[in-house]
Amino acid sequence: MNNTPNRITDAIERQAVALTGAGTDFDAIIEAARGKSVVLIGEASHGTREFYGSRAEITRRLITELSFAAVAVEGDWPDVYAINRYVWNANTERTAEETLQVFKRFPTWMWANTEVLDFMRWLAVHNRDVVASGAAERPVGFYGLDLYSMGRSAEAVIEYLEKHDPDAADLARERYACLDKFADEPHLYGQAVDYGLSQSCEQAITAQLMDMLAKGDQTPDKDGVMKDEDAFGAAQNAKLVRDAEEYYRTMFRGRPSSWNLRDRHMFETLEALRAYLARQLGRPAGVVVWAHNSHIGNAAATDMSRRGEFNIGQLARERYAQDALLVGFSTAVGEVTAASDWDAPAERKRVRPPLEGSYEKLFHDVSHADFLLDLRGRNQITELLMEPRIQRAIGVIYRPETERQSHYFYSSLPKQYDFIIHYDETSALEPLDVAAEIPAGETDDTYPSGF
Repeated sequence: MNNTPNRITDAIERQAVALTGAGTDFDAIIEAARGKSVVLIGEASHGTREFYGSRAEITRRLITELSFAAVAVEGDWPDVYAINRYVWNANTERTAEETLQVFKRFPTWMWANTEVLDFMRWLAVHNRDVVASGAAERPVGFYGLDLYSMGRSAEAVIEYLEKHDPDAADLARERYACLDKFADEPHLYGQAVDYGLSQSCEQAITAQLMDMLAKGDQTPDKDGVMKDEDAFGAAQNAKLVRDAEEYYRTMFRGRPSSWNLRDRHMFETLEALRAYLARQLGRPAGVVVWAHNSHIGNAAATDMSRRGEFNIGQLARERYAQDALLVGFSTAVGEVTAASDWDAPAERKRVRPPLEGSYEKLFHDVSHADFLLDLRGRNQITELLMEPRIQRAIGVIYRPETERQSHYFYSSLPKQYDFIIHYDETSALEPLDVAAEIPAGETDDTYPSGF
């Protein structure tokens, strides 16, 4: 078969849907999402305006046209829960901008930006209107999947219990006490336990989780849905503390194990959320996931699999098969909001032209500037794109001086996604003016790539 770049770009031009900014640009995705349990929508960087804006546009349609019940994002549960309370119109004393000030740790711009601000304002109005009209059983929620907030989640559990069961709050405070000295540097907890310098908190934290799950797994209170929401949130915070404790014990030993712990936690949180929503609604509930391409594209089709890593997208494909829809993004040139190093200030950086042999270079040579490509099924375009090529991924760190080593990996695109959305020239995400980043020293498994 003649798989020259020219032949492939010609085939892409014939089959791609050119994006014009019209309301019908993403009709194929919406139709494909009909009846799906989860729709996972990615981003090729954590700092590109078009990725965030288009993801929000697709999600609005999934909510209004297909009644998806929640959005779950690559963010920590307690921080993102502040957005949830805002979009539920349960936190009327804070504006949307003030709500986003909860994001104080690096990288603040990942969620505290103008695109997320616009979406959460829209969702608050949507929820107010549909609940007032009686058209919805409950407001659409907005939740976090990630696990870095061990200290903040422990505080959230205690705060919840202080309001509802003061004696249980005292017990939780006692169980979490061994984490206190690691609150600002949780990554040091794992080292201290491994070297015998500190006692493991695992048993006490697990006991607390069991207590919270028993409290949170209740029949929905039809007269107080927000009360059930807060109880579920408290239970999820307790699970996060348990999983984060294990994560920080394994983090410094090697990337595959800690990466897998993180993505398994995010997938299990997604599963718990779907089960909770089904109990609330009395029917299966569709959830939209927002995360980096490296988390939502099927890892089995990439270099990650060779390294022993999996991700949410692979777990979703294994669990739901074709009942999960995976949507990725790509870009060729333009600007991106990113840092040069971990905990460094956000910068507006130029994106280098894509490397030869990459999917981005193929897409750059297509006459359509922006397009949507359907990668489902066996056809000419999927056959032509099946051979592994390098693909670019930019996290919160962008290092153009080491572009090939830092930001490219091999993948087979039709096995990785159901759809790919390409914007040839993109613009930088606009951060909000929020508090300073996290103090130096507290790093995540995403360092240095920032995925």
